[in-house]
Amino acid sequence: MKVAPLHRAFSNEKNAISKIVHTGQHFDQQMSDIFFQQLELPEPDYYLGVGSGTHSQMTAEMMTKFEPILLQEKPDFVVVVGDVTSTFACALTAKRNNFKVAHVEAGLRSFDRTMPEEINRILTDQISDLLFLTESSARNNLLNENVDDAKIYFTGNCMIDSLIYYLPKIEKSNILLTLGVVPQNYILVTMHRPGNVDSREGLEKIIKILDRLSKDIPIVFPMHPRTKKNLQHFDLLHKIQSNQNIHITEPLGYLEFIHLMHHSKLIMTDSGGVQEESTYLKVPCLTFRKSTERPITIEKGTNQLLDDLEVDTAIEAAQKCLSGNSITGIIPELWDGNAANRIVKIMMSYA
Repeated sequence: MKVAPLHRAFSNEKNAISKIVHTGQHFDQQMSDIFFQQLELPEPDYYLGVGSGTHSQMTAEMMTKFEPILLQEKPDFVVVVGDVTSTFACALTAKRNNFKVAHVEAGLRSFDRTMPEEINRILTDQISDLLFLTESSARNNLLNENVDDAKIYFTGNCMIDSLIYYLPKIEKSNILLTLGVVPQNYILVTMHRPGNVDSREGLEKIIKILDRLSKDIPIVFPMHPRTKKNLQHFDLLHKIQSNQNIHITEPLGYLEFIHLMHHSKLIMTDSGGVQEESTYLKVPCLTFRKSTERPITIEKGTNQLLDDLEVDTAIEAAQKCLSGNSITGIIPELWDGNAANRIVKIMMSYA
């Protein structure tokens, strides 16, 4: 979702060549290949096929496989996006070989260093030559970490570029009909972060919350492979599958998922990107985390943090939203569909 608008913007420049490297970190077909198809991206120029593993294993394999590509291509810039393992691994490999790095979605901080993503963000920002921000608060974070202000550009949000660009196609999805749910009459749920789904206690709390809310309103739950694996491991999957008012699906394509977001009554998640997309769509969002690296979604958007995964607190907050007492929110500055164009124009001036 972040690469597609950037690739499109580079392709519109006469003097630019954009090549895509897919590390293979998101190896599930529903979480990778289908996104390339729906976002109209070409086949990756390089596919590293890394797959799953520990953070250290994946980082090492990505660096080993990415280095020969860099030495062959000799790019003017390596553009990395977000905060996943691929982001830091490819940025570090590039800098080790004296290639310039541009980090898209830089400067975001949750201030929770137990999150692997937070470490990826901090380290990637420290070694990047250009940093492109989605929200103005990110500049203060970078300046506080002694990053040179001359490298920093507030350009807007590429995730929102994709959402705006594909909205006409998104609205043609028939996913609601397929699932048998009605617009504005279901809760959309995503859960995948280790702090929520890697323990029996966390999973049991999620099940209790969903079980209680499903008595009042249908729930749609596209299930992340990690979550499903852990539910099976703790012999809990049957508890959620037996609830006929909870619609469990495999991971969905981008168009189907955004359609579900757009027409939901409430979103419950622990995802970073969903906080942003729900803010743009002005759909109430409850985030099951103690902190967020995207404070703009709380300050101006529709997002609320649930500091702890407490059953009664979560149910009460959800019921308040369902009753219409939720934040309306406004669309943040520069979330206008033109972030990628701004980024490419700046990069072309450095090339």
